[in-house]
Amino acid sequence: MAWAEWEQLKADASTRSGAQMQLNEAGPGGSGKKGDLAVNDTDLSGVRDEASKLNNRLWKEARVAVPTSETAAGDLTTQGFELGGALQHVAGRWDTQLKSLLDACGHIANHMDFTKYVHQGDDQYVRSRVSSIAALDQAFDDDNAPKGEKNKADN
Repeated sequence: MAWAEWEQLKADASTRSGAQMQLNEAGPGGSGKKGDLAVNDTDLSGVRDEASKLNNRLWKEARVAVPTSETAAGDLTTQGFELGGALQHVAGRWDTQLKSLLDACGHIANHMDFTKYVHQGDDQYVRSRVSSIAALDQAFDDDNAPKGEKNKADN
């Protein structure tokens, strides 16, 4: 493509009022919704915070049942009640399930942090790619045209 042809295409594109490429938005009259890569840090932080709060509450409030149940199970067993073994089994199951739930809350919180980090990297990558397109476009300005082509573009 000759320099003059490129300049003519740019001029034609700038005078057109029809559809134009727009990045990360719906365009004039559209919904204004951001593109697919949009991640709301407030939402991610909210989910993370709630998972952390649940984790803390479970540790403080649900964990209390385990030592008292184990103590009661031991007392009942010592006194010859078969119910002591059953209560010990329930306390063990409660503790296992509680640990699973605590782990799940931790995974949710960590995943939200990881998601935020990954999407920030994606945003930076897209930004660098888009800015390199602008740099490429600048290379085709009249100021950068070869001397012979500059004169042809002026005619």
